[in-house]
Amino acid sequence: MAAERTEHPADPVARLADEVVDHRFKGLPPDAAGLTVGELAAERRSVFTGGFTTPVLTLSAGALEHNLRQLGEFSARHGLAFAPHGKTSMAPQLLRRQIDHGAWGITAAVPSQARVYRAFGIRRIFLANEVVDAAALRWMAGELAADPEVRFVVYADSVRGVELMEAALSEAGAGRSGPPLDVVVELGVPGGRTGVRTHREAVRVADAVADAAGMRLVGVAGYEGEVPGASPESVRAWLDALAALAADLDAAGRFAQAGEVVVSAGGSAWFDVVAEALNGLPELSRPVLKLLRSGAYVSHDDGHYRRVTPFNRLPGEGSLRSAFLLWAQVVSRPEPGLALLNAGKRDAAYDLDLPQPRAVRTARGAVRGADGLSVAKLADQHAFVTVAPGAGLEVGDWVGLGLSHPCTVFDKWQLIPVTEDDGTVVDLVRTFF
Repeated sequence: MAAERTEHPADPVARLADEVVDHRFKGLPPDAAGLTVGELAAERRSVFTGGFTTPVLTLSAGALEHNLRQLGEFSARHGLAFAPHGKTSMAPQLLRRQIDHGAWGITAAVPSQARVYRAFGIRRIFLANEVVDAAALRWMAGELAADPEVRFVVYADSVRGVELMEAALSEAGAGRSGPPLDVVVELGVPGGRTGVRTHREAVRVADAVADAAGMRLVGVAGYEGEVPGASPESVRAWLDALAALAADLDAAGRFAQAGEVVVSAGGSAWFDVVAEALNGLPELSRPVLKLLRSGAYVSHDDGHYRRVTPFNRLPGEGSLRSAFLLWAQVVSRPEPGLALLNAGKRDAAYDLDLPQPRAVRTARGAVRGADGLSVAKLADQHAFVTVAPGAGLEVGDWVGLGLSHPCTVFDKWQLIPVTEDDGTVVDLVRTFF
């Protein structure tokens, strides 16, 4: 018997459980069509025997909780505010859990992501980009005017960008009928991505923001992951330049309208160096919001971030666990030493590393490691697996693939089963890309 349906009129995240399961969501049981997400989760089906079709991406319930706790505790221990980058998952349920674990707010890369956040009740949004789209700026001004608890912080890295922002915000009445938009000067690095390249140019942009209508200069920020050939020394040098810029702008009175000075950095590869540098900031004229923005930690991975996580350098500080397994089936053994799985580029990240076989579940239900298996290449819907002699892989076997780079995993799946260690599905996570 299906579980009783529950309405959640006041909570948009809880209402996700009321979405009906149908053909839009790959990998889900065909016989679950018509159930709600909440009803399917309540049935606690096995991902292996409960009608799920391959390929199907799963998230480990235990690994998710472990990872959420680790970065929340790390930030608190080091006196940092935390605004994890939500572009990693674009999953409101996970964003809510990040906030429940102490996050100050959520970081976005583009205004469309910020709109998703607002639709699910997130009020503090750090938008790590210069926004020059007039329609987006008018929307942000409207959100600020409608809710006094909403706060956006956005980048600026050019005087021209500031001029475009001012024009759009003035048209929308920002600073007159509503509060101004908070802006931080983005410091970049030669050969990197966005951000001013010199201290002098940063001052010019700061002056433009401070003099503009509808905006309030509140700090400085950037992304240390863009430092070419990043090392602890080069990342620290860039962070020292960021701190010096904050101190100089503060001494010049450029943060006069700010209640607090925002100093922000921190992806998922250098949060240890960021924590050390932000805690070494000189005393400024007003309180400092030291804002870390790591995002990939929530799921971690079996490739790039497993190699680069700062916890590898921090014995006793914490650890992260990969939460992903992409389960695919062997659909062909056309020649010795080769197996084809029914998962490919449409299902798995491949921009940084190919998937790595982690487990095999035979057609008879036995589970073992994936020794002797490796993914040689991906086609759109197939993985080419090299099979060593004696590995014993058969058509119909399930292979669990570990994945690299969470940002290009989540975006391929709209509804992801969350499983216990034995494969029992206890929840489903909705994404919005």
